[in-house]
Amino acid sequence: MQVDRFNWWLPLCAVLAMFLALLVPDRDGSFMLYVLLSFLVLGLFVVDAIRKKRRQRRLIVLMLAIYWAISAALLGHFSSVHTEARWLVWSHDYKTKVLAQPASADGELKHVEWDGWGFAGAGDTTVYLVFDPTDSLSVAARNHQPGKFNGIPCEVPRVDRVESQWYTVRFYTDEYWGRRNALNCDSKN
Repeated sequence: MQVDRFNWWLPLCAVLAMFLALLVPDRDGSFMLYVLLSFLVLGLFVVDAIRKKRRQRRLIVLMLAIYWAISAALLGHFSSVHTEARWLVWSHDYKTKVLAQPASADGELKHVEWDGWGFAGAGDTTVYLVFDPTDSLSVAARNHQPGKFNGIPCEVPRVDRVESQWYTVRFYTDEYWGRRNALNCDSKN
């Protein structure tokens, strides 16, 4: 007599695939990877449900509903979940890169490119990871108001805190740290 057991490989692969998609920098297409993996997992769930017996089919449909509910919640907060997942895994490497930079004579905060996205013809948006030893950006992060802040060479639309003294700073589209752009983000004003 053959026992019809539930196979856990599909839900485990789904969770692993989604977590890995969150770790990819957005400039490399993590959002699109996330969406494509969602449809792939959906297809695998449907195929698996069709192949299984009635009792297991109900369980697979239930897992699919839970998976899509979690995916919908993640998509609604993709940017913050994406940042938190990347910070959890790679913060040590980023901190080492940033802290290895020499101090700036003009008061510019130490920084490194953290993330970015864009589309041909629409421009690129860049996010920098910034080390602020005095935590002067904490008010900007709390208020989420655009502005010109000490240590950042030009006006920015958003500052978010990832940890004490560590912030992500989003620049306006096609504005880059250290370049003479429309907003003059060249630190040598």
